[in-house]
Amino acid sequence: MTMLTRPVRAIAASPSDRRTQAMITYLRRVVLQEPVTHERSHAIFVDRDHVWLGDAAVGAGSAGSLILRMRGLLGEALRLDAAGIILAHNHPSGQCRPSERDISATRRLCDIASALDITLIDHLIFTEDAAYSMRAGGLL
Repeated sequence: MTMLTRPVRAIAASPSDRRTQAMITYLRRVVLQEPVTHERSHAIFVDRDHVWLGDAAVGAGSAGSLILRMRGLLGEALRLDAAGIILAHNHPSGQCRPSERDISATRRLCDIASALDITLIDHLIFTEDAAYSMRAGGLL
């Protein structure tokens, strides 16, 4: 049996994919700013086409915990008439897995945002060496 092979063409990333990657890169840079001694949270607000509308710091904490200001986060989303939020925070410990507190707070935020017709697109956790997506991990 003869197998036919065809050259594989590289498929260029769509503008949407490039935009998303640029936003993830930006979030990583913001939450991992020096000094990386405490947890820091930042959000990007997007329209229905996932086009950037704005961003804001939405929480800070200690080495092992974060206080997320949901009221301020959702207030900014409403002010910008955002359809979606991409949230990120860092784990200075180097453990790139969500804690039970991360999971429960994210689910609560998702529910409240949904009631306001805002989608929590993803909640990303960054360490120096890794990234974790709650959406990809099945937690959203």
